[in-house]
Amino acid sequence: MDSSIVTAFITGVAGPVAVLGVKYYLDKRKKKPDMVAEALEVSEKVMNKLDDIKEEFHADRVWITQFHNGGHFYPTGKSIAKFSMVYETIGLGAISIQSNFNNIPVSLFSKSTNHLLENNIIEIPDYKDESIATYGLKYIAEESGCKSGYLFAIKTIDDKFIGTLGIDYTKRKTKLDMESINHLAVHATAIGGVLYNHLEK
Repeated sequence: MDSSIVTAFITGVAGPVAVLGVKYYLDKRKKKPDMVAEALEVSEKVMNKLDDIKEEFHADRVWITQFHNGGHFYPTGKSIAKFSMVYETIGLGAISIQSNFNNIPVSLFSKSTNHLLENNIIEIPDYKDESIATYGLKYIAEESGCKSGYLFAIKTIDDKFIGTLGIDYTKRKTKLDMESINHLAVHATAIGGVLYNHLEK
């Protein structure tokens, strides 16, 4: 075969195909961001938000739980809904409770979870006040030294319930006003956006 024909084939056909192959490989790599780097970036954003909430509302402990799949029932194979505390920030003198909430079946906290699902907020300004509904959370508050607690449902833009934002006061009873409650609800919505975008990638 004439060398000029071979050269023309390589230049006109094989060359562009090789370029396209390299471009496809590079584009594919760009579409798969580093999983660890991405997780660290999301974690930094969420932790900064929790620290801001702790300072703004003078809270002693601020935390986030997220729902996840936690195995399967026997013999149906149906998924077991569980939750874990994945983020927490604490103030001086407060104790961490994050290690106590790992792979917890949602069924153990069905009262509080159902209330959050339907009403978005749980307000408990005084855990010792018998007239205030605590939705099965009183014994947890006693164990963790929590005097007042506020929980907010974290939902996606299409109203999927993906977790809970919790604000605890351990040093003194604290009753938040409606403006503060509304502001915290906005924080919960913003956190939901960050977490959902991460889950979707």
